[in-house]
Amino acid sequence: MDERTTQGIAAPGQPTFQETETMRLTRPVQLLIAAAVVLIGVYSSTFIVDQTEAAIEIRLGDPIRVIEEPGLYFRLPFITEIWKIDRRLILHDIPPGAIITQDKKTMLVDNYSKWRVVDPLLFYQTVRNLVGAQARLEDIIYSQVRETLGKYTLAEIVSDQRAGLMVQVTDNTRAEVIGFGIEMLDVRIKRADLPPENSQAVFGRMEAERVRIAKRYRSEGDETALRIRSGADRDKAEIISAAQKESEIVRGQADAEAAATYANAYNKDPEFFRFLRSQEAYRKTFVKDTTLVFSEKDMAFLKYFE
Repeated sequence: MDERTTQGIAAPGQPTFQETETMRLTRPVQLLIAAAVVLIGVYSSTFIVDQTEAAIEIRLGDPIRVIEEPGLYFRLPFITEIWKIDRRLILHDIPPGAIITQDKKTMLVDNYSKWRVVDPLLFYQTVRNLVGAQARLEDIIYSQVRETLGKYTLAEIVSDQRAGLMVQVTDNTRAEVIGFGIEMLDVRIKRADLPPENSQAVFGRMEAERVRIAKRYRSEGDETALRIRSGADRDKAEIISAAQKESEIVRGQADAEAAATYANAYNKDPEFFRFLRSQEAYRKTFVKDTTLVFSEKDMAFLKYFE
């Protein structure tokens, strides 16, 4: 054996022992690198569209395809960008804003909206993303709320008419945002408050108004009570008068019948009638322990004592 081969020195034109070992060790690394490159290439060439979203394929800044069906899709890597847009119903809480009603009252209105994307490409071209859409929607909704509610008084806004007013706001907002690829489903008021500096003044006016209404109701009630009481007194007097009249008529008729009865009885036996009348007079006159003094002309009264 050659002494150079024994010492690890290769003959001319052949790899050395160290070079052989290096090549044997670097082959797996190269395979791993190649596999990683392949995986990166596959990953960058594919994308997945979920059923709750739509995807826009953008190549060199220009949208070339809109994908609305869920699934696995391919693209050109590195020069193609995928922009995904949520198509679910979005509930957006809008910051409170001040409005002035028709009767010059200031209100703080806190509302919210429900909307969704119906045209992904138009949405991307106009507002780009959710943040841009929310910023535009806040301006439009606040403008519509201020314009619509400004035509009505505070009492009308806080009454049952509020639902109809919000339908108007929703319809007007829907007409404006359709150009952004958005469908506005509903706009609602969560809360409507007065500014703190106006609350006490408004409460004071409301209290004074309620006191005035209460006084008017009491006055009207007293007037009605007096009218009812006067009518009742008049009816009472009429009823008593009619009853007295009826009693006098009945009493007169009874007295007439009694007088006729007495007259008939007297005519049948005048002497017996005189006797009965004298007995009645005696009972009323001769009381126990009573002394009576009679003159001669009174003796006719004592006729029946004989």
